[in-house]
Order: sequence, then structure tokens, then C-alpha cells
Amino acid sequence: MSAATGIAVALLLGVAVCGGWLAAIAFLRLETPIERLHAVTFVNVAVGGMVMLAACLSDGFSPRAIKCVGIWLVAMLGGALLSFRTARALHLRGGERR
Repeated sequence: MSAATGIAVALLLGVAVCGGWLAAIAFLRLETPIERLHAVTFVNVAVGGMVMLAACLSDGFSPRAIKCVGIWLVAMLGGALLSFRTARALHLRGGERR
């Protein structure tokens, strides 16, 4: 791994950590559970994507990097489904029916 790649990986991981802290602060500050789901989804998509990109940059095009992309995609799809079902349950519990 070259020095430029190492710096890029370190920057991506640093931004991912900052994004995780930002989402944690947002989770604490937001008022309703549905608003809090946005913070969880942000971590799932943005922070997970940065970690996946850092893994791909450090490994190059390899089977391990492809597995990282696959895990990220499955986590995104699973997270989207879980967020949708949670929001639906919150709406039904609150009496709103759409």
C-alpha cells in the first residue's frame, strides 16, 4: 500500500468515526423515534460506506474487497427493511394508519 493510499484510508476511517459521533449526537437530540431512525440509517449507509471504501482501498480489487462490498449492500438492504418495518410499527402504535 502506498503512502497516498494509507493517507486516504486513514482519512476515510477518521471521517467514518466523526460520522458515527455525529449520528450518536443526533440520535440523542432528535425528539421522536421516527426522527431517530434517520440517524440510524445515516450510520448504516454513510459510515458503513466509508468503512467499506477504506477496506477496498487498502486491499485493492480482491475477493476480500468484494465480500466487503457485499456485506455493505446486505447491511443497507437489511437496514432499510428494518427501518421501514420499525416506522410502520411506530405509526400503528401511535394510532396513525396509512
